[in-house]
Amino acid sequence: MTDISTAGIFRLGQRAVNRIGYGAMQLAGPGVFGPPKDRSSALAVLRAAIAAGVNHIDTSDFYGPHVTNQLIRDALQPYPDDLTIVTKIGARRGSDGSWNPAFSGDDLISAVHDNLRNLGLESLDVVNLRCMFDVHGPAEGSISAQVAVLADLQQKGLIRHIGLSNVTPSQIAEAQATTEIVCVQNQYNLAHRQDDALIDELADAGIAYVPFFPLGGFTPLQSTALSDVAARLGATPMQVALAWLLQRSPNILLIPGTSSVGHLHENLAAAALALPADAIEQLNEIGAG
Repeated sequence: MTDISTAGIFRLGQRAVNRIGYGAMQLAGPGVFGPPKDRSSALAVLRAAIAAGVNHIDTSDFYGPHVTNQLIRDALQPYPDDLTIVTKIGARRGSDGSWNPAFSGDDLISAVHDNLRNLGLESLDVVNLRCMFDVHGPAEGSISAQVAVLADLQQKGLIRHIGLSNVTPSQIAEAQATTEIVCVQNQYNLAHRQDDALIDELADAGIAYVPFFPLGGFTPLQSTALSDVAARLGATPMQVALAWLLQRSPNILLIPGTSSVGHLHENLAAAALALPADAIEQLNEIGAG
């Protein structure tokens, strides 16, 4: 079994976590909606992740909704002392599975209490505010009122740390005027490189960057260059894509998701994959331009 600590650690709030963790989104049913096809398999994946050294799990109560948080609670309580669970709020699911903004103060307070209840916690390690000005990517709009709501919940002890998701650099600066931001979670991968400059700025500030869809999400990464490098190194294309992210910057924390124990171990093996300089140069061309 791979020792995932070989990929290093980075601080996330009060704890230093292994740089490769686990994203729980895929544990829900198709379209991240409804219960899993096989509940016992979902529980097994979570337990296997912890057994493999994962101490950073990403989730949300709008996955399912409620499904992934309840699975995490049922699989892992009592939680390991070193486990950091990061959740996100700012959206709700429609009865048709749609993703809708839930951005009012009351919405955010209700979401925090939903996460606490379904995870079985008295305080949330990290809560990411998911901005929904545009569901397809970051878009400008003030978040000061929403951050103030979370800062108040933090003062009350319901939240330990605050992060941001699907945000622009100006929104990060706006939030930092109110409270400390410990992580930013935006879409980023080999082919989707719009946050290159932001990642470097956050690294200089000691802030974690957590790319969602590190493997392309609902449309997995496809590239001849990626396949060629993988074949040369005796790895899978997805392992190479994850290893590239780990080598891109020390503040990047990975949360690849899967509903399969075998695929989980495949992803975690990326922690030990060292990419030579010529491979990185070849891979960098994928997102060029």
